[in-house]
Amino acid sequence: MQNLLHVLAPGPWLLEIEMRLSTRSYNSPASKDVLVLVHGLGSAATAWKPIIPALSEKFNVITVDLPGHGESPMDSGQAMDPQSLALLLRDSIKANHGIDEFHVVGNSLGGWISLELASLSPQNIKSVTGLAPAGLWLAPYSARYPGTAIAKILAKAIKVVAPYVVDIEYARKVGFEDVSPRWKELSKEICLDATMAMATSAGYYPAWDGMLKRRFDSPINSDIPITVIFGDSDNTLPARDCQERTLMPEHAQWFIFKECGHAPMWDSPQQCVEKIFDTTGVSR
Repeated sequence: MQNLLHVLAPGPWLLEIEMRLSTRSYNSPASKDVLVLVHGLGSAATAWKPIIPALSEKFNVITVDLPGHGESPMDSGQAMDPQSLALLLRDSIKANHGIDEFHVVGNSLGGWISLELASLSPQNIKSVTGLAPAGLWLAPYSARYPGTAIAKILAKAIKVVAPYVVDIEYARKVGFEDVSPRWKELSKEICLDATMAMATSAGYYPAWDGMLKRRFDSPINSDIPITVIFGDSDNTLPARDCQERTLMPEHAQWFIFKECGHAPMWDSPQQCVEKIFDTTGVSR
């Protein structure tokens, strides 16, 4: 049985002084290495459920909810650009757990945040694994791209009946076909968690706007291992304009997973775990 510690953000009276993210810790009895998992836009820490059991055999795993996502409140005064979120993440891990140095894995926006953190605060980061990281586009977006609101609107509309709707194959197809080529294989739990996370994400639009007119183009020290993973069926960040390899440091390793969409930890969990082990240097 995993030892689960849930650290909530402080009460509203403290948020005026210091924003702190909600985190959960899954402690490994066999390791002192810390691995932090950072979810994507409109998602939550629950997105990592498929790979937490395997990772927590080798690491002390910490999951994070970004502002206005999951159990972290939305503070209107919090800057929501990836660099600001990276520093907030670092400070929250220190405040909640007393940890200064860790490996980090991020999906989508979480991947961009992880890369920024390695650039801004290299003394704190031991390695980075980006699963379909955002920010590697040919040109920065100047406005939310068409269709941005569709997933949010649908999730909010079915929030009350979501536990029943996710049992319907056609509903899962509508909700997840564009995200995963293996949508038929996704568990009810994954679909329900993702739907509820999107429906309740008050930070969705602020985080989207925080990405506008920006992309990742910061240097990262060559002694920090970096792995980037995209799926060959990623319709959210397609290869034609959102996977620009020249924006990554020369020492970064780049992999394409087959039959995999925008959430490799759902479609290819075992492959993800293996690449994370390789990147961190932890023996399998």
